[in-house]
Amino acid sequence: MQETKERRTNRDRTEATRRDLIAAARKLFTEKSYAETSTPEIVAAAGVTRGALYHHFADKQALFQAVVEQEAAEVAAEIESASPASLPPREALLAGSEAYLQAMRTPGRTRLLLLDGPAVLGRAGMDEIDARHGNRTLREGLVATMDSGAMKALPADALTGLLAAMFDRAALAIDAGAPAGDYRLTLIALVDGLMTARSG
Repeated sequence: MQETKERRTNRDRTEATRRDLIAAARKLFTEKSYAETSTPEIVAAAGVTRGALYHHFADKQALFQAVVEQEAAEVAAEIESASPASLPPREALLAGSEAYLQAMRTPGRTRLLLLDGPAVLGRAGMDEIDARHGNRTLREGLVATMDSGAMKALPADALTGLLAAMFDRAALAIDAGAPAGDYRLTLIALVDGLMTARSG
């Protein structure tokens, strides 16, 4: 019993250290950028030793990838929460689109996922992360909408990739100060343009 408690305590401490490192790194990466952030700064901000950093992550890039993965998972969770299966497919798709734009307004997120992410991890690396999170939710929504007959039948992967790029571009523009309403209105029109006559 005592050994079980000790293992649990050690695991809790390990997980807490990992969370602290990711939180400290996220703050620094968004405030200064990945390139301008050093590992000694991250260690100091997290209140851990350099050894603790390298126990959890091979290097700064591996820590950055963990930060990006967490951000992408949080975005996907917000999309899924906003677009439950109980909604009609078109409404779920539009609700998920709105949730994505809203989620990307979290300070620092566009830099992490859309700017530094591809630059540091490469396009292929970011594509893998997106496929596990945001693009997965988008693809599922598109397939459900096509399966319902509400949307024209198109190759799911190609449609997901093109629409994801469109949503990312909108998020970047809004983050830079463009009118969010203009992009929302246009995105709705573009999505509706994919619908079949019977969907209305």
